[in-house]
Amino acid sequence: MSDLLTHSIVEAGRWIDAQGWCPATGGNFSARIDNASAWVTASGRHKGELTPYDLLKVNLKGQPIDSVLKPSAETLLHTALYALDENIGAVLHTHSVASTVLSRLEASDSLLLSGYEMQKSLSGNQTHNTTISIHVFENTQDMQVLADQLKEVWTVTPLQWGFLVRGHGLYAWGRDMSEARRHLEGLEFLFACERDMMLLNR
Repeated sequence: MSDLLTHSIVEAGRWIDAQGWCPATGGNFSARIDNASAWVTASGRHKGELTPYDLLKVNLKGQPIDSVLKPSAETLLHTALYALDENIGAVLHTHSVASTVLSRLEASDSLLLSGYEMQKSLSGNQTHNTTISIHVFENTQDMQVLADQLKEVWTVTPLQWGFLVRGHGLYAWGRDMSEARRHLEGLEFLFACERDMMLLNR
């Protein structure tokens, strides 16, 4: 069961836990296997203590494939992203303080960021002198509803790098785990800066 994809998820979990971005057993991670399946973290696992046996295969409807493990309900958002964009190879969902607080401070459905050098950590950005938009969804315990909202927004304007769920956390992605980790780290830095700017300006 130990292959490069499962190893990349386990290693991401240890790194993310070390940053304090997934307290308790929060968050979930995944990596695309092919156009029909993905590895995901099982429900209730501490992300800093993952092993390959804490992962299971699911289809793009979020249903387990030959496993007795239970996927998180939030798996539906991972698989929705894989279905929406065949170039997405990994998805990381975290519960950091910065992303959670900032998503509540931002009243609109889009967080606009500009003027930060770290914007260049996000693929396709070459300068700080532009504005990037991160969509903010309202939180709900019904993941099917949230997945449907994601698809609806995506059909109008495909999202890039990640999105926030208000009072909940961040979903970040990339073409592979390395890019997903870079986008996650870049966005977390930007969110922490923007949160401090908003608080200091009050």
